[in-house]
Amino acid sequence: MIPDNMLATVDLGSNSFRLQICQNHNGQLQIIDSIKEMVRFAAGLDQRKMLDEASQERALACLAKFGERLRGFPPEQVRTVATNTFRVAKNIDQFIPKAEAALGFPIEVIAGREEARLIYTGVVHTLPPNGDKMLVVDIGGGSTEFVIGSDLQPTVTESLNLGCVTYSMRFFPKSKVSAESFRTAVTAARSEIQRIGKILKLNGWDFAVGTSGSARAIRDVTAALFPEQDGITLEAMQHIARRLIGAGSTKKARLEGLKADRIEVFAGGLAVMTAVFEELGIRSMTVTDAALRDGVFYDLIGRQLNEDMRDQTIARFQQRYHVGPNQAERVAALAEQFFAMLSAKEEPKTRSHWQQYLRWAALVHEIGIDIAHTAYHKHSAYILEQADMPGFSRKEQRILSLLVLGHRGDVRKLAELLNGNRMLWFATLSLRLAALFCRGRLPLALPDGTTLDYKQRRYTLSINRRWLDDNPLTAGALADDAAQWQKIGLNFEIVAK
Repeated sequence: MIPDNMLATVDLGSNSFRLQICQNHNGQLQIIDSIKEMVRFAAGLDQRKMLDEASQERALACLAKFGERLRGFPPEQVRTVATNTFRVAKNIDQFIPKAEAALGFPIEVIAGREEARLIYTGVVHTLPPNGDKMLVVDIGGGSTEFVIGSDLQPTVTESLNLGCVTYSMRFFPKSKVSAESFRTAVTAARSEIQRIGKILKLNGWDFAVGTSGSARAIRDVTAALFPEQDGITLEAMQHIARRLIGAGSTKKARLEGLKADRIEVFAGGLAVMTAVFEELGIRSMTVTDAALRDGVFYDLIGRQLNEDMRDQTIARFQQRYHVGPNQAERVAALAEQFFAMLSAKEEPKTRSHWQQYLRWAALVHEIGIDIAHTAYHKHSAYILEQADMPGFSRKEQRILSLLVLGHRGDVRKLAELLNGNRMLWFATLSLRLAALFCRGRLPLALPDGTTLDYKQRRYTLSINRRWLDDNPLTAGALADDAAQWQKIGLNFEIVAK
């Protein structure tokens, strides 16, 4: 039996995969076990952004090991996040089901800015805020995240597609380094950083913090060369670069303090960090051992304490897009009522999981009206799928988008999108009916005895006849909707009683 306070996170980075298990002692994390493998996942991407078989096999072998260690863990005590390579690989949809089967738990592919937020969450719990602004820079295998903040929530989160694996492969094949290749790599990275440099400088920061493998590797090499220095400086990195160039490769440079598993990707990380310092005018940077996995832990603790970042994001979206909170709450409550009827026989955890998605979707189903009322559900769906939504994975955003897209309009477009997922169908119909019943934007209670059932591809709504007679607009809309469902081979029958 796994104790309730035992939590596990799996960080599927572009360079390494990491499993960490901790015990939560009232918000203080005690590491129980940690497993790390240098999978070099990003190295498997070809010019068409397709993952090769070798990288997939390395990843699956690693995930199978993690899966063995996680046997017995309840799903709610494990969270797996995947980063840049999972975001950019074009054949990732075919790989993820195999990966989830090997691991035994779902994998969340998170957006770049969500990755940045989680990294900051980990750092801020390691370096408690004191009112000073910090710039956090995390150079990963395939992306680099930049975050500015002075308290528990960051004010700026950015992510760029430049990392130690991708830059090492692109500019330093076989770890060979020349003056020309290093300067070309730094220039290329500076060009990317220029895209966000203005907003970072406008916000400003009091001190800079580096996280993850590249920052730690540079810090360790710097400490070996210059014991009096604490952290990273531009001068130290320039000295290290000259050592690499003079030796002709990272391996031949024999840098003291550099671990063997960092040799292949060190030059790429050094070039990116040099570009960060030069482009942003950074003089020095401290380094923390906190990383993405730590942020995931604290986010997971927040969810267990009903302090879910996703709830805060939904509330902010309501404010940003001027959603009427009363109407949104009416639709959400009624949708949950319909869903409870449809899913009564489902496993409680599954039902609770989907109720949560349904409620979030109902609370923001009208955000598209802020763009235009015509086809607003399409605008809403697009925003939910494409926007940065702190706390949500890309898969979760897709679910919200599908639910909102299906809450009105032609249902034929849904048949392929919902892909036979029964719970997704239940949630879609529940939101659709709730929006239909609440069209008057007034408090509404279903008449006594109303039921909604599903048996053998047939949905049956039983409702009071007199109520239907008194509400002809709703009755007509229900009849029209029944005809819509018939077009995709699903029967939706309204039974007046």
